[in-house]
Amino acid sequence: MSEFIKIYEQNPNPKAIEKVVQVLRKGGLVIYPTDTVYGLGCDITNTHALERIARIKGIKLSKANWSFICADLSNLSDYVRQVDNSTFKILKRALPGPYTFVLPGSSNLPKDFKKKKTVGIRIPENNIAQALVRGLGNPIVSTSIYDEDELLEYTTDPELIYEKWRNLVDVVIDGGYGDNVASTVIDLSTDEPEVLREGKGSWDIF
Repeated sequence: MSEFIKIYEQNPNPKAIEKVVQVLRKGGLVIYPTDTVYGLGCDITNTHALERIARIKGIKLSKANWSFICADLSNLSDYVRQVDNSTFKILKRALPGPYTFVLPGSSNLPKDFKKKKTVGIRIPENNIAQALVRGLGNPIVSTSIYDEDELLEYTTDPELIYEKWRNLVDVVIDGGYGDNVASTVIDLSTDEPEVLREGKGSWDIF
């Protein structure tokens, strides 16, 4: 059964963050808050953990289109081909924030993502998510927590999330109530930006 750990977003406890980071390092799965909905994530470099998420989601790992949660734009050059000035300005205006940007992947992607031509990059405006990535030292791969309830696309209550997920993951972080609107997804991998999903992030970044 997983652990349920309370962490305050305004001032994340370093010991609690380190405890979760150690779980991630060992291939654990963690549910954590972002600036939108709660996410399910793992260490981007751990194949076993990635396969566990793929099984939970009922898909093949090779078919997965998950976001990379980064702490800031300095991670960008590790996984994304060089972007032009106009693209970088959009990223600077929007991030950190409730956006997922689809960008051209580089040859440095972790082995499980080598065949991906594009990658989704997220830098949430959430201190817990950012602290986890900084503590781990590399991005966390992430996918949203959906709810089977027809009226609720996303669960916002951490205690309800824990009830549902405690036998599937290793840690559920209680970072307060989450949002029920996902990130806005924008494709910047081609010449013209394209909004793939309308979400919490507004379009006035263009």
